[in-house]
Amino acid sequence: MASYDVNSAAVDKAREMIGARQYVLDSDWREAQPSADDENAFLENHTWAEYSSWHLGLTAGANDETKARYGFVLGDLRRIHRSALIACVYRASEWRHKDVELAAHDLLQHLDATSA
Repeated sequence: MASYDVNSAAVDKAREMIGARQYVLDSDWREAQPSADDENAFLENHTWAEYSSWHLGLTAGANDETKARYGFVLGDLRRIHRSALIACVYRASEWRHKDVELAAHDLLQHLDATSA
């Protein structure tokens, strides 16, 4: 099983976007999450650092500037989704990636407090 480190740049970007109210509170994550084609289109016009900032987890041992390096996407590559944060908490908890789980939980709490 892969091991993940928390991507602090993604945490900072998510907090910034939440503060700027660039989020979606009610979405079906199965429908909203970016597809492989969406990610490829994003990478055609953005840097790997920008792509990375959408992912809460960094796969330990994977090469930078590969999709395998990044996990736990936080939004649709335009806005943070509350449903994405919930999915990150659930998936990280399920696979015992405690640091990622706690980071996603903290972001979810921050989003809920900001949007209340």
